[in-house]
Amino acid sequence: MGDISSSEPAIGQSDETEELAAAVSPLEITAGEAGAPEQEEPPHRSHDPQFNQKRSDPFQFGSRYLQESDDVFEFNAWDHVETDDTYKEYAEQQYAMQRESPVSDFDKYRFNADPAKWWNQFYKHNTANFFKDRKWLQQEFPILDKITQEDAGPVTLLEIGAGAGNSAFPILAKNKNPKLKLHACDFSKKAVDVMRGHESYNTDIMQADVWDVASDEPPPGLGEGSVDVALMVFIFSALSPLQWKKAVENVHRVLKPGGEVCFRDYGRGDLAQVRFRKGRYLEENFYIRGDGTRVYFFERDELAAIWSGAVEQNENDGTPNDGEVRSSPLFEVEDLGVDRRLLVNRAKKLKMYRCWLQGKFRKK
Repeated sequence: MGDISSSEPAIGQSDETEELAAAVSPLEITAGEAGAPEQEEPPHRSHDPQFNQKRSDPFQFGSRYLQESDDVFEFNAWDHVETDDTYKEYAEQQYAMQRESPVSDFDKYRFNADPAKWWNQFYKHNTANFFKDRKWLQQEFPILDKITQEDAGPVTLLEIGAGAGNSAFPILAKNKNPKLKLHACDFSKKAVDVMRGHESYNTDIMQADVWDVASDEPPPGLGEGSVDVALMVFIFSALSPLQWKKAVENVHRVLKPGGEVCFRDYGRGDLAQVRFRKGRYLEENFYIRGDGTRVYFFERDELAAIWSGAVEQNENDGTPNDGEVRSSPLFEVEDLGVDRRLLVNRAKKLKMYRCWLQGKFRKK
């Protein structure tokens, strides 16, 4: 979203942002020195069209640029903001602390052995109230708008990691295509139960099932080459690096030739990564949250290599093996952008640097 001040929620935002605000006190910035004369407030620009432009390119990620002369606390979000030196220094200190106090071997096995268990507990405690409905999806991925038009014809959409349906139900709410079939899968049985109990769940157009994208089984009700579009929003980061290869192969297998993957997930350096404290570090860029769920933070080039299949992964640890190259790419990486945003808590004078990666991958 280009403008966080609009009525739509910002991309990637949820109650998580409020939680993060409580964890960034070391980055607190005061409005001015004590005793300094008050500055006259400049005219507020929140309604100025040049600062609230509609985007034609989904990977443009907004048009509100922070200039040196701007008051960072005038808006509650800025686009394309690189981290400042204070944040970089703080982040490096955090990473060093995290590496020095990793998860114990016992807990590493406990959390990796049955990740579905922890997601079941998560949805049991939070049900459908944790994430906000992703009403921004069709702006970020125009294919979702295209396939829900009345004349789009037969289309099969697979959402992987559908959670409580915060993507699926907003898509259905805008759907005009009587021939759309939406398969919403998650490896949490509790999440699937939540979707099936939703007032908008209609088996004529939607099917919710338990499925682990890194398993050896295909999604229920779907065969090889049966899916037109796959949606993966904040799901790939929940997988262990050892599972990436299998997951990508499974997505490739279920898609039709030319099928498209709509992808969005966490980028390295996001505040959610920097804020992790002792005892949460599994391995580089991979963490255990307080609720037992896992999360990985990606580099752009790393994701491109994973999805293109250009760099094979070592079977023993999931790291890239530069000595082995696939004969042909699994996916063509058509778009892969870094969405850097500076969110501002204007009341507390806090700055929160967020980083997400958004991609569009097409099956060869």
